[in-house]
Amino acid sequence: MNAEPTAPESDPTASRGPRLTRRAFLATGLAAGGGLLLTLRFVERAAADEATIAAYIKIAPDGIVTITAKNPEIGQGMKTTLPMLIADELDVEWRNVRVEQAMLDPVYGAQFAGGSLGTPLNWIPMQRVGAAARQMLIGAAARRWRVPRAECTAKAGVVRHASSGRTLTYGELASAAAALPAPDLDSVTLKTPDEYTIIGKFTGGVDSARVLDGDPLFGIDVTLPQLSYALYAKSPVFGARLVRANIEQIKALPGVRDAFILRAREPDAAVKMGLVDGVAILADKWWDAQKALKMLRAEWSPASAPDQNTQAFEREAARLAGSAPQAVIRRDGNVEAALARAAKVVQASYAYPFLAHATLEPQNCTARVKPDGGLEIWAPTQNPGPGAKLVARTLGIDAARISVHMTRVGGGFGRRLSNDYMVEAAAIAQRAGRPVKLLWTRPQDMQHDAYRPGGFHYFKAGLDAAGKPMAFRDHFVTFGQNGQVADSADLPSEHFPAGYVANLEYGRSLIQLDAPTGPMRNPGGNALAFAFESFLDELAHAGGLDPLKLRLALYGPPRVLSSAATRFGMKIPPFDTGRARGVLQLVADRSGWAQRQQLPAGTGLGLAFYYSHFGYVAEVVKASVDREGVPQVHKIWAAIDIGRQIINPAGAYNQAQGAILDGLGQALHPAITLQDGQVVQSNFDTYALLRMHEAPAVEVHFLRSDNDPTGLGEPALPPVLPALCNALFAATGRRIRALPIDPRALRRAGA
Repeated sequence: MNAEPTAPESDPTASRGPRLTRRAFLATGLAAGGGLLLTLRFVERAAADEATIAAYIKIAPDGIVTITAKNPEIGQGMKTTLPMLIADELDVEWRNVRVEQAMLDPVYGAQFAGGSLGTPLNWIPMQRVGAAARQMLIGAAARRWRVPRAECTAKAGVVRHASSGRTLTYGELASAAAALPAPDLDSVTLKTPDEYTIIGKFTGGVDSARVLDGDPLFGIDVTLPQLSYALYAKSPVFGARLVRANIEQIKALPGVRDAFILRAREPDAAVKMGLVDGVAILADKWWDAQKALKMLRAEWSPASAPDQNTQAFEREAARLAGSAPQAVIRRDGNVEAALARAAKVVQASYAYPFLAHATLEPQNCTARVKPDGGLEIWAPTQNPGPGAKLVARTLGIDAARISVHMTRVGGGFGRRLSNDYMVEAAAIAQRAGRPVKLLWTRPQDMQHDAYRPGGFHYFKAGLDAAGKPMAFRDHFVTFGQNGQVADSADLPSEHFPAGYVANLEYGRSLIQLDAPTGPMRNPGGNALAFAFESFLDELAHAGGLDPLKLRLALYGPPRVLSSAATRFGMKIPPFDTGRARGVLQLVADRSGWAQRQQLPAGTGLGLAFYYSHFGYVAEVVKASVDREGVPQVHKIWAAIDIGRQIINPAGAYNQAQGAILDGLGQALHPAITLQDGQVVQSNFDTYALLRMHEAPAVEVHFLRSDNDPTGLGEPALPPVLPALCNALFAATGRRIRALPIDPRALRRAGA
């Protein structure tokens, strides 16, 4: 289980986060039209420099409140959730709130979407800025009425003096409030949950209607005067250098404005997702650029990489599995001795493929050179800060001269934590000297991703006479680059059942990989859960135990087995077995787990649990198999503990159900394969996604616990993969040990 998320790229502010225990204050000013403008700042006393994270409130004289959403919106609802926190503490009616998307600005601190960190990092800071603004408005009213502040209250955009019956709207008070000193945020009092009027209420996305109307919100929609459309052709073999290309012939084609070669600016740019060798084609219409791309004749060196081959990877994994691991990740007790005295020994190997993010909006970016030589960029990015730094480093531009507009993102899932498309657009615009809109084709998008790494697990476990694991070993064969584990390819030493089985060993061996990898929705967990939770189900059946009861026995009574840590400027809670037991028991109850033996023949229930990104999630899948071996998923139940407060239930259910269906699709269909160093798949005909008719009902139950709220974009995904495979075993007696699920392994005899 992933106990802690990973910081996005190398942005130093991302690992710092808001220091809520430090002194914090508000800077105030007068907005255009005479309203109140608030800027929230956090100052770290221990540092000489000032680290800031800002949230703006603008109150116009008519009472309309404009709130700036600081983080990118990738479909997870942060553009709605964060302003809801401010608006509730400000105590303004949501119908009077307008939301604006922030640009990249140091005043906001870390601006990123990843790791399900939007809520845990920001829920207190956003509440505090709203509460501080409310306090200032009350102060302005008290001063005007010449009454004690304690006699005034604020509600629904109006300040009242109870004894006299006088009232003033926020709009009427905004200018006066802007002249008052801002309070120290450590001193503001937040509402209690029973006082919330917006938090906890089902609230539609602030952009939902505009998305349905087709308004130009996404990066792909950006237009500028004198804009040229650009395509950038790269080698199909990762890291290959461009030898020559028919540039002059391309430039002579109808509609083509220019074509030129760009070169990689740093070593290992392909693996690091930077600027690599390529040919830029600019045209007045993207269709003309695409036609020109088909006429491009480029020679690359090397032209192939025979060792970078999916079948070769599989052979190498099997060879490595026959030897001792290259490294030991964790060793507890004596596994060999425990296996020797075990009542039963169980062995199994599991494998999962590389995956592409396959965002429905292909990678794109618009850029133009500013008069001062800097750059203005419009990008659908999850990580704008590191993107701007990548552009600055690659092109030799002061980062302060780069402006980044964060457009709405048409699917992120971790792909847009990398910013290769941003540096490509910037480099093309700098060379062309005119505004350019870079838009990748679907094959480019699929064949130049930062892939979810594949992996191989070779398990061996020993059971005692009661059927409980007494020894557990995993030889994990994964991928690396020059002896270092590839991005998002590692196995955490604390991954369950580490700490719950006395004799345990995790070993690791690496296969050299020359392709880029990176985070994908729930990095690590989206693969590890399938292998570990499926094998745990195998152990339960081998030991004659109910898979639910085995998990409860392993976790034991409610307790905390690790100490709290601090990362991202916040306390990371220790793993709590009581919370794990709670969701397991809840999902068993809601799914009718105890009555599963009464299901029709050929239909089964499968159970799995996973802890990641501070969230506890247990899921049960009900499935069967048709005569051709195709899985039929009938229903999915999920029990989720993400703390005491769900800020926006509409977004929470959406994220939970979406993550579960995303994981279901990963189990059923897609796989990226390599042949001679090239990705084979190029479009949705060879890399299939979940279809509407395959999507079952997903019933989500939230279990409230006395813990701070956490994110939800990722925790619900991992359990569905093993839960489905465990359900298929219950239905057919056949184990799925490799993804995606091959119907031939489940096909009925005689079909």
